Amino acid sequence: MSTEPRPDQVTVPAVFPPVEVAAVGETMVVLCPAPGEPLEHAERVAVSVGGAESNVAGYLARLGHRAAWVSRVGDDPFGRAVVRHVAAAGVRVDQVSVDPGAPTGMYVKDPGPDGTAVHYYRAGSAASRMDPGTLAAPGLAGARVLHLSGITPALSASCRALVEHAVTNRPLGGALVSFDINHRARLWPAEQAAPVLRDLADRCDLVFVGQDEAETLWGSADPMAVRQLLPGPETVVVKDGAVGATALCRDAEPIFVPAPRVTVVEPVGAGDAFAAGYLAGLLRGLDPVRRLRLGHLVAAQALTSSGDNAPVPPWAWFERLIDASADAWSPLDLTGTRATT
Repeated sequence: MSTEPRPDQVTVPAVFPPVEVAAVGETMVVLCPAPGEPLEHAERVAVSVGGAESNVAGYLARLGHRAAWVSRVGDDPFGRAVVRHVAAAGVRVDQVSVDPGAPTGMYVKDPGPDGTAVHYYRAGSAASRMDPGTLAAPGLAGARVLHLSGITPALSASCRALVEHAVTNRPLGGALVSFDINHRARLWPAEQAAPVLRDLADRCDLVFVGQDEAETLWGSADPMAVRQLLPGPETVVVKDGAVGATALCRDAEPIFVPAPRVTVVEPVGAGDAFAAGYLAGLLRGLDPVRRLRLGHLVAAQALTSSGDNAPVPPWAWFERLIDASADAWSPLDLTGTRATT
């Protein structure tokens, strides 16, 4: 039987204002040896936490929004570490259940000369036991956005049923349903994932997808081809790495905003940061150009920091840049700078 986190796991207030964003998905413990040290020779590893949806919630919280992470963890030290880590970012975790019959998921990084391999230990995890009932929590009532990703339906049949329920039955009432494709080939190959992700995404309101993902999954060579495959959402945002991002809103011309130049320290988590920035812009009532700019600027914080969760500068810094003229934005170069200083 699942229970709420115990008081010794995380301290939360008894009464909350309604959340703005509910982000649903698995977060795991991450073990990583020293840079360049192969895992098989490592004597020590660093312990951290990683999860796409909790990353989005964390960035939204740091941008001043009320975000909740909804998931399930094991009744183990790793589960307590995950909950504590996410809560420390200012994210509500009162809708996280503890499952005494399943472990918290884990992945291990293995640096090598040809890059870093990743080994997952998540089969049968507590989060893989999430199901449609996960979204029945009363603490999610009034959320303006429900954020999901394509990772969750790959975890188990019950997790896929959860996402199907979310996009079809809309259990959070009028909440906008946001979906990041986030295809993970290690979880399911493209030929298996492609039709499922396309069907789920087409029933959402807002979809984020990388141009490279769209090509791998559906052979879509440009944003317009992606939009033709996904006519259902109000908005489809196609990200093209360092080039920029395009918002394709229904009954409107495509809007492309180039990405600012940055010194990349670690690309992991940049897509989650972009989604959080765009969603923050939506919550603040910004127009599509400013939403895309805010997405780029939050992603820049992730790109120029190590780890999945970077600090963010004060809102005034973002506001000054998202309100810049087109001529001032186009050559924007953050290379060699840290916006938080």
